[in-house]
Amino acid sequence: MSDKKSKSKPSGELRQSQVLSTFGPGSMVDLPTRSVVISGLTYWKGDRQAIREDRLRYKVAKSLDIDPQEIQLYTPPQQSSDPRSAISGVDAFVFPTWFLGQVDETYEKNSKVYRTRPLVTWSAVKSGFKHEGKTTQAVPVRFVQACTNGHLSDIDWYAFAHNDFDTTCRKPLWLDEGGSGNDFEEIFVRCECGKRRPLSEAKLKDSKVLGKCQGHRPWLGPRGQEPCVGHKINSNGDIVETGQPEYNRLLVRSASNAYFTQILSVISMPDQAAELKQAVDRFYEEDLQFAEDLADIQKELKKPKFAELANLGADVVWTEVKRRKSGVAIPDKSIKQVELEALLSCPEEMGKEVPTADKDFQGYARRLDTLDAKWRSSIDRVVLVHRLREVVALIGFTRFEAAMPNIEGEIDDLAINIRRANLDFEPKWVPAIENLGEGVFISIQKEAIHQWLNRPEVKAREQHLEQGFYKWLDTRGIPRDKAKFPGAAYIMLHSLSHLLITAVSLDCGYASSAIRERIYAFDEIGYGILLHTGTSGSEGTLGGLVEVGRRIEEHLGRALEYGRLCSNDPVCAQHQPDDEQEDRFQHGAACHGCLLIAETSCERRNEMLDRALVVNTVAGLGAEFFPDTVQ
Repeated sequence: MSDKKSKSKPSGELRQSQVLSTFGPGSMVDLPTRSVVISGLTYWKGDRQAIREDRLRYKVAKSLDIDPQEIQLYTPPQQSSDPRSAISGVDAFVFPTWFLGQVDETYEKNSKVYRTRPLVTWSAVKSGFKHEGKTTQAVPVRFVQACTNGHLSDIDWYAFAHNDFDTTCRKPLWLDEGGSGNDFEEIFVRCECGKRRPLSEAKLKDSKVLGKCQGHRPWLGPRGQEPCVGHKINSNGDIVETGQPEYNRLLVRSASNAYFTQILSVISMPDQAAELKQAVDRFYEEDLQFAEDLADIQKELKKPKFAELANLGADVVWTEVKRRKSGVAIPDKSIKQVELEALLSCPEEMGKEVPTADKDFQGYARRLDTLDAKWRSSIDRVVLVHRLREVVALIGFTRFEAAMPNIEGEIDDLAINIRRANLDFEPKWVPAIENLGEGVFISIQKEAIHQWLNRPEVKAREQHLEQGFYKWLDTRGIPRDKAKFPGAAYIMLHSLSHLLITAVSLDCGYASSAIRERIYAFDEIGYGILLHTGTSGSEGTLGGLVEVGRRIEEHLGRALEYGRLCSNDPVCAQHQPDDEQEDRFQHGAACHGCLLIAETSCERRNEMLDRALVVNTVAGLGAEFFPDTVQ
């Protein structure tokens, strides 16, 4: 990363994964002498490698509402070892452009003494800021302003201090801080003309003291400004335009709510339906459309040019030909559907298979007779994923609140009036990285899930969880028909996954924050949990999770034991999701002492969890999926 167009040493360095997760376009980064905002994609220079993952490209295009043919996936710029190569890196722009002079002075008001420092501009700092004739260091001011559209700008400190956006006063400004400097009630902006105003006024709910947003996007350079369009949630729960700009909100530039990346990821797994379609496409118009029955297909597939189709099988090919003749459209499969079907179709291992580097996905199912008998009534498949490839793409970011797209690329309906900011003017590509890793997949028997869901105790618990979910919607002004409750099966699998991640991390060599989850809950296809890990190097395939899969019974038993008793019991176990006093509407028996894990590992931001659906707790609700005899 560099803000100079030369071959000089960059101002800082970032890993490619950090550009997607923490320090992407629009984020603010502290450097030793100033703070900068990472530039948009227009200002990224150097060699980029194309990444091929059609399913992810389709989802990215769907999320950005553009034609899939108009968007590509590329890695962030890579540093070249050739000294003669063109400059490579990510530009950054100085932001904020207001600084605080590091002087040791005080200001007394109403018998209270404040530490006070002058507010100065970047132009003064760049040319060598002097205070009382002495060269003085300056640090970036920690307060900026932003809006719910992701726009970002400096606070108009003169307008704020004078409570007047038309003020012409340009006397020196000072920032007075009382106490530790963290209490906004004790922070004042003061002008030497005598005007003084507490910064806490900008923190009030629905405060408009910072004025209307002007649509500044400093990460896109001098031409980055755009009209700011305000939005509101109407009586139907839809987000509609107001016809007026949003009002600016106070933002601490180093705060955790200053930048939330929006990323999409896909695990590259074979899609048998897509492979069949592509294979038939090549021969349908000239040959296959004239077939009248299965016998015709069998005859055609004996010809050498149809060798690829022959491997798929005549029955499968004839079914696809009949579908095309009838004009029936192929239903659009979700990312999770493709992944689950690929995992369930993995061949059974014949020995101790060794992963090969030429495959993106390589998984083998354990022989069921090697599974401990007491688990066979609930688990029908354990897949050891020796090798998998995850492709992650950055599509935008938000401020103040996370509005994450779901795994299919659609923005969560529960996002409350927060909109994604763009990475560039008209993005033709988005940054992406490939992670190589491994995993273990556990398939839960559909019949066992369905029988469990029909138990009265489970239905009662599900009703409580659903009511909590609806109350959560009500508190945020979201109509109940705008969001779907995921159901008890999903919550049970999600909770089991969190318990298993905790248990597995103690034995597999990976930190718990490095293990991620995929929850599959399809009534028709199946139910399961995939725990996987991956890095941009070969470290993601160390074999730890594969070995976990060979001894999954031990880890499951330990996970269930962790779930039975929490350090916060009985308070945790007795929590009711619909209890308005506690305001934890998306949690059943779940807290930081038992189920909550690193949010980088969780696919749902640590929401929709309840260990009472997994095991029996001290509350004795009787809604557990696993009986006490299994441990």
